[in-house]
Amino acid sequence: MSQVKITFPDGTVRPFDEGVTAMQIAEGISKGLAREALAALVNGDTWDLARPIAGDADVRILTWKDDAGKHAYWHSSAHLMAEAIESLFPGAKFGIGPAIETGFYYDIDLGEHSVTAEDLAKIEQRMRELSQRDVPYTRENREWQSAVAFFTRKGDEYKLELLEGLRNEQITFYHSGEFTDLCSGPHIPSTGRIKAIKLLSVAGAYWRGNEKNKMLQRIYGVTFPTQKELDEYLRRLEEAKRRDHRKLGAELELFLITPAVGAGLPIWLPKGTIVRETLETFLREEQRKRGYQPVVTPHIANLNLYRQSGHYPYYKDSQFAPILMDGEDYLLKPMNCPHHHQIYLAKPRSYRDLPIRLAEFGTVYRFEQSGELNGLTRVRSFTQDDSHLYVRRDQLKAELCSTIELTQFVFTSLGFKEFKTRLSFRDPKNTEKYGGADDLWVQAERDIKEAADAMKLNYFIGIGEAAFYGPKIDFMVQDALGRTWQLGTVQVDYVMPERFQLEYTGSDGQKHRPVIIHRAPFGSLERFIGILIEHYAGEFPLWLAPVQAVVMPITDAQLPYAQDVQKQLQAAGIRAELDERNEKVGYKIREWETKKVPYMLVVGEKERLGGTVAVRRHRLGDQGAVATGELIARLSQQIHEKALTS
Repeated sequence: MSQVKITFPDGTVRPFDEGVTAMQIAEGISKGLAREALAALVNGDTWDLARPIAGDADVRILTWKDDAGKHAYWHSSAHLMAEAIESLFPGAKFGIGPAIETGFYYDIDLGEHSVTAEDLAKIEQRMRELSQRDVPYTRENREWQSAVAFFTRKGDEYKLELLEGLRNEQITFYHSGEFTDLCSGPHIPSTGRIKAIKLLSVAGAYWRGNEKNKMLQRIYGVTFPTQKELDEYLRRLEEAKRRDHRKLGAELELFLITPAVGAGLPIWLPKGTIVRETLETFLREEQRKRGYQPVVTPHIANLNLYRQSGHYPYYKDSQFAPILMDGEDYLLKPMNCPHHHQIYLAKPRSYRDLPIRLAEFGTVYRFEQSGELNGLTRVRSFTQDDSHLYVRRDQLKAELCSTIELTQFVFTSLGFKEFKTRLSFRDPKNTEKYGGADDLWVQAERDIKEAADAMKLNYFIGIGEAAFYGPKIDFMVQDALGRTWQLGTVQVDYVMPERFQLEYTGSDGQKHRPVIIHRAPFGSLERFIGILIEHYAGEFPLWLAPVQAVVMPITDAQLPYAQDVQKQLQAAGIRAELDERNEKVGYKIREWETKKVPYMLVVGEKERLGGTVAVRRHRLGDQGAVATGELIARLSQQIHEKALTS
């Protein structure tokens, strides 16, 4: 029997018989690894452990510690749920059942039957019973006609529609117990690996995301290898509900979304506007220090501008319909970059002028599907902290490193300590979806990687995640609940300078193309603030808090003194309110606690006579009496330093 060379992650190369499986490789390493193995990475693709390896390959065994291992686990759990549903509801038809960031879902058609909470409990119990049978997930290659015949007999029009798009593809089925599904995999070895099961919710979902199609029922679930892990996840899920920015946004009077204005179009209330403007001021100041120039561009432009950039029709489905004016089509601005390129083109540029760093808090508009809208994190109108740097090739690396440093500074200043980065490259197998020549893409990806290495970023490469005009560095930030969010981005662009004929005169007197860096640490202010609300559970650090202190006189006799204290605080730039209601001070304290105000300053006769205030901290209680001047100096220092804790 011929042999194949298997290369391990540490670079070790070992020979194996042709047709060896990843499970056999894992067993050869250790029994413990074989017990934990869920799938394998074979030449960059995730495979079942039982799939034969026919040629030389790079192999890494995937466990629960790996994202791809979890993905296979949860995708297998979706199949287990589908088998349970089919056994309880004969005739059920199935759409798609993918793994998601945490857990899985399956879209199902049960005819007229609507899934109830009692149904979820029955399905969950049936999943446990099927899991305990510990049957294997097995892969089968099928001819297209055979696959069509199988699902025709079942009467499953959804699978038949999927097969129509797979006429020239390899068709694979997966079997587990009594259930068979059209699926490309991969899957874990057997159902017995799925231990702790919880079905979470049911939602409506149009087939293939098209509102003209039938509404299916989407059942969400999550599974874990141990009950302890499931319990911890459910605890964090409850905490996430408590921190939900939509709930806190209403309670803290930060923003408003009303059908009178329109779905996905947030209105910023006074307190939310303070948070927003404080963040803008923070970044504007940092940009000023780094040589950025502020600009402002219109909310609408001629459609031909976006045709030239390629945003239209590339993003046509996510843009509002064109507006006809004076015989020409105009578009609500979906991107700021084409406007900034016009500023660059407004006059001749010399190599001495570069780098040019333009910055704008520019509002853009995207027509997101109504089912995808979610508070501030998915909206139709949002403001980007958008900057475009026009640089010479010899300046590119230094400017990239500077934008990376600024992005890191923004995150750490706002309390995001844990983040990693994705180098988002184009898919070399699908180059037609990207603009520009191949050599420009090769160069841009090399530039991105060199800058990431120079800044010692903890990164991984995401194939197919690039923008259509260039590769990018996407920052993946972890919040207080351990959830990962994609926030800031830095992009290298050789394509737009060609499309817009951007030039500068070099030291040699010849015309040259600049390179563009697209950069946005916040990304979308709306989304960033939504995440920030949940990260802090609405308890903003002092420098960001809409109301930083509230002064509460115990009786009307101390009101003039309380008013004077408030004026002193405001004169020092501290956002202070006065609660002069005729209520008991204990009642006032409880109410301001719910509003999450950092400092409550109680003044009675003793404080009036002594020129002090009795300080209470949110959630920490009584801090004792402090001279008013000393407290103002202390708060001012915390605000100036942008302290995250006091």
